[in-house]
Amino acid sequence: MSSAEEIAKSAKVAFEDSQLIPSAERVNALRHIHKALEFNKAEILSANREDLQAAQIEVDAGRMSDSLLKRLHLDKGDKWDSMLQGVLDVADLPDPTGIVSYAKELDDGLELYRVSCPIGVLLIIFEARPEVVVNIAALAIKSGNSAILKGGKESNRTTQLLSKAIAAGLSQSSLPETYVQTIQTRAEVSSLLALDHYIDLVIPRGSNSLVQNIQNNTRIPVMGHADGLCSVYLDESANVDKAVRVVLDSKTDYPSACNSTETVIVHESLLHSVWPVVGRALLEANVRLLCDAPTLSALTSLSPAPPNLSLAAPSTPASYTTEHLALTLSVLALPSLPAAIRFINAHSSHHTDCIVAESQLAASAFCRGVDSAGTFVNASTRFADGFRYGFGTEVGISTGRIHARGPVGLEGLVIYKYMLRSTDGRGHVVSDFGAGGKRYKHTDIVAASVPF
Repeated sequence: MSSAEEIAKSAKVAFEDSQLIPSAERVNALRHIHKALEFNKAEILSANREDLQAAQIEVDAGRMSDSLLKRLHLDKGDKWDSMLQGVLDVADLPDPTGIVSYAKELDDGLELYRVSCPIGVLLIIFEARPEVVVNIAALAIKSGNSAILKGGKESNRTTQLLSKAIAAGLSQSSLPETYVQTIQTRAEVSSLLALDHYIDLVIPRGSNSLVQNIQNNTRIPVMGHADGLCSVYLDESANVDKAVRVVLDSKTDYPSACNSTETVIVHESLLHSVWPVVGRALLEANVRLLCDAPTLSALTSLSPAPPNLSLAAPSTPASYTTEHLALTLSVLALPSLPAAIRFINAHSSHHTDCIVAESQLAASAFCRGVDSAGTFVNASTRFADGFRYGFGTEVGISTGRIHARGPVGLEGLVIYKYMLRSTDGRGHVVSDFGAGGKRYKHTDIVAASVPF
């Protein structure tokens, strides 16, 4: 048996064994993990600095992007504290398992319940961001799923110590120590992708090439998104101050994030009113603008000229299908809201798109017409995040059409099963029903939980 198969098999056994452990013990495990992470903070952050130093060498040599380097940093701003708080937030969330969403009495003494339950064994593959190890481990544990995690080689030192802390926390609980495991090599990933009899769901977080490679090389269901091609549409009813605030934040708050805006669409009526104000603000923020002819002309004809006007350049068709992940923004003008909706549906990655509008009719049409996991009104696309949605944290963003969509928190990591119980002294059999026999009642049962 290969090493990868042993890992997958032990994860499956850990999942199956955990199903009879009270859900309160999952909360207990998360609190122990939080303590272990805090206790090992200095060592973990030291390893992270080593990863950053090694990554900087790769960036200087042109072998790694600067945006990838930025994602590695675990001690920037409040990232460390947010990561730890996320563990506690997930622990405090309601248990997503055991929830009854459908209950019917089919016959006297024959009860049917649809009950939420974990998916099983999760294989999560991600790049760069080491905090993802903790985010996903917390969500997997709380939702009752076991997990196998593979981080990028650029964060190996940090990932190993985070995993060690998670294992230390698990060892203080009744959950199996193999409930959350980590792997290090691509060879292990390739082997695991073939083990569909052990692994139930693959969740990739990373580049387009990573996601597509996984989708093309496994029979296991894959949940995730390849690109974050988000857009902001400035409707003809847009308020200029809102437009500036929303567009600036959507682009500059964290340019390398998948919920950062990559395209601004301007209604043609705003070319000489709202757009110049927005464009000037973007140039002042050192944003490179790839503009179509009308939006570029509107900027270059301004007097006095905006600062950093040299950052504005003509766009190409490829500009509108590129995830820049930097201070670069594609811009174009369109004649109507329907045209903007059609453009977004044809060019976006169906992640998150926003309209800036004072017209409620326009806002409603945009939210219904744009086929994306998130459609926002007068709010930055950067709000598309599990933590900001109140999920505690997220396992990733899904742009798929089934099961889960948008930021995937606890609810996205559970499915359901049907439980049927007969309390009749003889039990129930199907042959008792039909022509000349019994008829199904299908009456509602009021139930918050399964009574057995």
